[in-house]
Amino acid sequence: MSYTVHARRWTSVKVEIVNRIFEMDSEAIIKLFELRFRSDILEVTKKNERRIIITVIPDVILAVSEYLYKSAGFRFIIASAIHSKKGFEIHYHFSKDSVGLILNIHVVLDKKNPQIESLSNMFNASNWIEREMHELFGINFINHPNQEKLISEGNWAEGVYPMRKEFK
Repeated sequence: MSYTVHARRWTSVKVEIVNRIFEMDSEAIIKLFELRFRSDILEVTKKNERRIIITVIPDVILAVSEYLYKSAGFRFIIASAIHSKKGFEIHYHFSKDSVGLILNIHVVLDKKNPQIESLSNMFNASNWIEREMHELFGINFINHPNQEKLISEGNWAEGVYPMRKEFK
């Protein structure tokens, strides 16, 4: 009997916490994110009130994405990549529609061996974009369910990645 009462109280506390997270403004959301991932954050850039870029170490992309989706009420929009002098950069775009916030989770991958854990097993929407980034940049998405060619069949040679750049 006592256990049931405590379980109900704990469930109501969890529901209250989740409700407060979903009602937070963008400042509070970022503060909570910074507390949760403090040691994994490399940089926070506030472009404007509605767009924030947080650079994190690549190893935490699954934990960050799961937190944003399951705990903070964000939805995954899409990902985009560029090849820069820093390395291979990926921006994972998330939206918190209730407050109009776009949060870009930014990672920089190794220049010689660009790889990162796939989000395809968490978000079906990331499947094709990860396949495109693999074909165009040669980024390996670890645990991707199907990294077969999507757009390049017969368009360029095997091992050629047309979006890679040569930097001096």
